[in-house]
Amino acid sequence: MKIYPWQQPIWQRIHQQKDRLSHALLLHGRAGVGKLDFAQHLSQSLLCATPKNGEACDVCPQCTWFKEGAHPDFKYITPEDIDAAEDAPKKKTGKKTQISVDQIRQLIQMLSLTNHGVSSLRVVLIHPAEALNTASANALLKVLEEPPNNTIFILVTHQIHRLLPTILSRCQSIAMPIPERNVAIEWLAGQKVANAADLLDYHGGAPLAVLQMQADFSAQSNVFQQLAKGAKLDSAVCAGLLIEQGMEHAITLLQKWVFDLQLALHQLPHHYHMQLGKPLQALAKSVNLGVLLEFQRQLVQAKQTANHPLSQELQLENLLLQYKKAFKH
Repeated sequence: MKIYPWQQPIWQRIHQQKDRLSHALLLHGRAGVGKLDFAQHLSQSLLCATPKNGEACDVCPQCTWFKEGAHPDFKYITPEDIDAAEDAPKKKTGKKTQISVDQIRQLIQMLSLTNHGVSSLRVVLIHPAEALNTASANALLKVLEEPPNNTIFILVTHQIHRLLPTILSRCQSIAMPIPERNVAIEWLAGQKVANAADLLDYHGGAPLAVLQMQADFSAQSNVFQQLAKGAKLDSAVCAGLLIEQGMEHAITLLQKWVFDLQLALHQLPHHYHMQLGKPLQALAKSVNLGVLLEFQRQLVQAKQTANHPLSQELQLENLLLQYKKAFKH
């Protein structure tokens, strides 16, 4: 766990309020800005037996338990079968992407037991909070309405609009913004990331998403090569490549591609794909704009059901067949 340079002001504000923190904190902002790392760092510091200037000491038994994932007074709730890394949400077809009501019921049972820490404090971290379904959200709401003593809930969300208003009203909201561009670029340069500025633009200013892209770069390059074929694209092959990105990320990738394709059509500078200017310009010459706009509309609809586990690859193939129609042979 670590605090990134752009999070220092937020960390200082929370440190100053530590003795009067709400029983429920909601960290919200774009994926890829380090919210989960921040939440884990805060959790450890709250549970540490001998914190120094608000920071966990890293050596006491509580810190050791926490780092080993064995602290009895810390509970981390996340959808089953989801990658624990905030910026690597590679959800394959058929894997669970919701926090179940059973998970919350087990949490409630745990909270009914005596806690073990020296500070008599318990911390519950829920990530991503938008993965709560109707039943689990309502079960959690009951706990937040009558919170157990000496318990702090930390909810982390990339999509705050998907949370119940009643849950929002019971949390202290903490916005986690994207860093200033120069700060993010400097940090990425320190991580030995090439073309940091271009990649930062592609990921909407989220530096940790850029780091993850390094691992995915080869796979994404293969997708771009397929998309650049226009009407000659192999929809089955491309769908197979996209599904490896996770459904929601795959649709976002297609939306960004279409956005830059429209810019190329009007001979405007690209926003996301700075290194793919020539393929996009060549492709734009054969675009049927009306069909492309219909494809764009279908992507918006698909995004709304992106986490549904059934027939994701088939849905992508159907979308790509529509994409092919947007180009003259």
